[in-house]
Amino acid sequence: MLPLDGVIHDGRHHMQVRVYYEDTDFSGIVYHANYLRFMERGRTNHLRLMGAEQHALFEQAQAETPGFAFVVRSMVLDFLRPARMDDVLDIVTWPVAVKGASITLAQEVRRGTELLVKAEVRVAFICDGKAQPIPKALRVLMKADLE
Repeated sequence: MLPLDGVIHDGRHHMQVRVYYEDTDFSGIVYHANYLRFMERGRTNHLRLMGAEQHALFEQAQAETPGFAFVVRSMVLDFLRPARMDDVLDIVTWPVAVKGASITLAQEVRRGTELLVKAEVRVAFICDGKAQPIPKALRVLMKADLE
């Protein structure tokens, strides 16, 4: 069993999620939009576990770019197989590219070795509703998993 926030192993974040009744539709399979919630948790916990200095880096980014936020810019999903109530899913997240104002992450939802959903998510760094360059300290931290 993995810790609550998951673990980073070989540059990939793994987080387990159990499927509950509330996650399913009338047919007993996971409602498609709930995979988005599972993957959001995976991205959030991946960022949380990236480094002990994360809070200091975010404070520095806030000082450089007050009011910044990360927002989902685009997402491509491929639903391959359904998950059902009581399944234990592994949400896997890893960075694919870090550019000036965006990060592209790959994500998978797995049940054991079986791939259920795969996604590519581009997250933009914005301030006052406009894309801004990601502060250098954050960019360096996020690129650490690419090397």
